[in-house]
Amino acid sequence: QVRLVESGGGLVQPGGSLRLSCVASGISFSWSNMGWYRQAPGKQREWVATITSRGVTNYADSVKGRFTISRDNTKNTVYLQMNSLKFEDTAVYYCQASPGEYWGQGSQVTVSS
Repeated sequence: QVRLVESGGGLVQPGGSLRLSCVASGISFSWSNMGWYRQAPGKQREWVATITSRGVTNYADSVKGRFTISRDNTKNTVYLQMNSLKFEDTAVYYCQASPGEYWGQGSQVTVSS
């Protein structure tokens, strides 16, 4: 059974930082491409960042320079370091693994003063 479990979300002030973690089980993690997506209230889910099995990273323009995706294959974990957070970063953040299109349950990130 495939499980992706996100953690690390919470409430943070604008300009602050958070680090999300996603622990995967039931997949060949080191061979998987991992991604982070987010969904804000009333909006469609959007792609945030991806890290391939080889460690190649890509970012949405809206987070480039502020967010960093990384992975630790020894821990079956992918991370999203989020710095300089803005109000518009408020969303539920989801971890995704591919191939297979597996999703986590989501972690709420709220940026508010």
